[in-house]
Amino acid sequence: MTVSPMSATKIKRELKQLANSEKGAFMQGFFKTHKGGYGEGDKFLGITVPAQRAIAKKYTHTSLADIAKLLDSNWHEHRLTALAILVYQYSATYTKKEKDTKKQREIYTFYIAHRSRVNNWDLVDMSAYQIAGHYMYTHPTEKKKLYTYAKSKNLWDRRIAMVACYYFIKQEEYDDALAIAKILVHDSEDLMHKAVGWMLREIGKRDKRAETMFLDTHYKTMPRTMLRYAIEKFPQHEREYYMKK
Repeated sequence: MTVSPMSATKIKRELKQLANSEKGAFMQGFFKTHKGGYGEGDKFLGITVPAQRAIAKKYTHTSLADIAKLLDSNWHEHRLTALAILVYQYSATYTKKEKDTKKQREIYTFYIAHRSRVNNWDLVDMSAYQIAGHYMYTHPTEKKKLYTYAKSKNLWDRRIAMVACYYFIKQEEYDDALAIAKILVHDSEDLMHKAVGWMLREIGKRDKRAETMFLDTHYKTMPRTMLRYAIEKFPQHEREYYMKK
């Protein structure tokens, strides 16, 4: 299939047609775009995620050069749509009968190089484990990057480090996720408290003993939001035990 060199322009045009200023104003508040907020300076057109995914599916053959143009935009929906396209492209490299490892490497390398534009929690959550997580699982030497990101001053690098581990967890491999969680267990950011708690909860769904061993070591000092997320699926008497302690 021939890819138009103007895909980025076409995608931006189609997204603009779906813009809703009222919804955009609400989303700017929801994603903390005020000065000092975690999403400071982000701009929203006010488009639903399903609508963005529909456009992404329409343009799954967009070139990486055009995806880079979308990622470089200040409009949140441009970046989310770009990442959705990237995830669709990456998924296709291993869901087809013939795996395309060369394309996987190309997309993964592009993603890591442009991760500064994966700069809000929803952007991280919809792409980190599906691209970085999968590639690192199949290329374990790449996992060392997660430990570097987990110690970064950049919030989104730290969230990528934690959420990428979701792919490992889905494969019932928990060592890296627990090690990253240990690095981040006293993180100062609420978004990291939620991310770490979420990953611990996902471990617990598959191996409760692995999660409770981590909790028994850290529950007294870990942030309460992190703990609440981690024990959300526990029976009430177990939740009360951890919270009261």
